[in-house]
Amino acid sequence: MTSLRDLPSIDALLRASTALVDRYGHAQTTEALRRAVEEAREAALQGAPVPPEAELVARAAEALARAARPTLRPVINATGVILHTNLGRAPLSDEALAALAGIGGGYSTLEYDLEPGARGKRDRHIERILTAVTGAEAGLVVNNNAGGVLLALTALAGGRAAIISRGQLVEIGGAFRVPDVMAQSGAIMVEVGTTNRTHLRDYAAAIDERAACIVRAHASNFRVVGFTESVPLADLAALAHERGLLLLDDIGSGALLDTVQFGLSHEPTAQESLAAGADLVMFSGDKLLGGPQAGIIIGRADLIEALKRHPLARAIRADKLALAALAATLEHYRRGEALEKVPVWRMISMRPDAIRARAEAWAAQVSGEVVPAESTVGGGSLPGDTLPTWAFAPRVTQPNVTAARLRAGDPPIIARVSGDRLLLDPRTVLPEQDALVIAALKEH
Repeated sequence: MTSLRDLPSIDALLRASTALVDRYGHAQTTEALRRAVEEAREAALQGAPVPPEAELVARAAEALARAARPTLRPVINATGVILHTNLGRAPLSDEALAALAGIGGGYSTLEYDLEPGARGKRDRHIERILTAVTGAEAGLVVNNNAGGVLLALTALAGGRAAIISRGQLVEIGGAFRVPDVMAQSGAIMVEVGTTNRTHLRDYAAAIDERAACIVRAHASNFRVVGFTESVPLADLAALAHERGLLLLDDIGSGALLDTVQFGLSHEPTAQESLAAGADLVMFSGDKLLGGPQAGIIIGRADLIEALKRHPLARAIRADKLALAALAATLEHYRRGEALEKVPVWRMISMRPDAIRARAEAWAAQVSGEVVPAESTVGGGSLPGDTLPTWAFAPRVTQPNVTAARLRAGDPPIIARVSGDRLLLDPRTVLPEQDALVIAALKEH
């Protein structure tokens, strides 16, 4: 029979834990060992045997490793949701990752002009390629699209009226609402029309001496169907310019390619918005563009210049890493290689037979079946649209339990449960991750 006197001292445990001390430090290791001993003491008082020294050290090592593990970790996305907001939205291309490493690993010309050897402006690194790809006169990049909308409204409509359709007063993820952004900007929001129908005459009737702009916010994360009507952007532009107002277009997801060619609904592109007469167009960098988190503003050069000079621009400016990754992503579009190089577009354009072949390769090594399923774009883009896919359904008795075990793995694998099946969609699993998925499934 063991007793509490059999518990080793902390000093003895520390002598057996030199590797832990080297890795985690003396203070953290000592605290972990004390907790392990205290837990063993409590268990012994309930009649449990006193664990040997090696087990106590192992318990402390496990606790230290768990505490040191970062909460922001890479995961494998097997959900079939391409732009999964909770999983970080768009994965970056190899070239964008290389740009991050190249700029982040040392010093850079972020605000330095090599030719005169003097201070430069960070905007110049991105504006030239941004205008080349979109055809805009000028461009500006801030930290995210909400920041871009806030900056545009603050600088151009602060204290004046911004007219918007009631059907466009959207709420995006995290209870973030367009009306709140407009209120924060200092603009006076003037709602026109109804939830499902807004006419050009509604906008015209709302224009008075207070009005600074008309705002169009694309309903990118929901769809109103049935008895609906909205005003074409070109008609809004004509009205705005006839009455001396600006037209600001928040297209949200930032598509630069036509989604219709992949069997999806039409998503407004930045180029179309400019061609229709929008003075400024705002969109995200990490959705359908396929780059890092960023808010991109393109349009008239005089307006972009006014935004650059506004004090708020500094508070929400993009950092060097976002600029580097975004420039590399935009370069894929300039070269006409976005479908091959940008992961988001590679996944969207993936052929169902190619997806099925990968799923069948998984099934050849793990017990289960390949079943037809649907992928979604996600990320507040193309609501209700799906892409046909093939998913692997491993043979498991408790899908939710297996899903939890996969999430607890290293790396975590995020799958989805549909009915009584656990489904893993190869569309959103990067090709180099196939072996990791198979290994994890074999364990569970």
